[in-house]
Amino acid sequence: MADSPSLRLRLRLNGPQGIILGPGRADLLALIAETGSIAAAGRRMGMSYKRAWNLVESLNASFTAPLVETAKGGAAHGGARLTALGEELLAAYRALEEASQTAGAAAIQRIESALSVPPAQNPR
Repeated sequence: MADSPSLRLRLRLNGPQGIILGPGRADLLALIAETGSIAAAGRRMGMSYKRAWNLVESLNASFTAPLVETAKGGAAHGGARLTALGEELLAAYRALEEASQTAGAAAIQRIESALSVPPAQNPR
């Protein structure tokens, strides 16, 4: 498949209470790992701190152990980081995305070829 940043396979894993892990939540986890902050990760995604915090609480409650741990203390001493389980599940999700993208390359190419506006010209 030709590289096509306009088309991204979006996987959503659902549990008893709805979505437990999808592209947005995976991106949030990745940004928390990168920035060390729920607030900064939320800002980078264009969401409020409250929304980001609620998503983290939902993620932490959905698994056998928390995916994100936080430390209170403000800008100088506070922060957030992924737990070992958080790192493991984020890596597993990304691997699943990659495997699905690779295995579905021919189907994705067929769908792209039928688009009325080629992916490179599509503003979305």
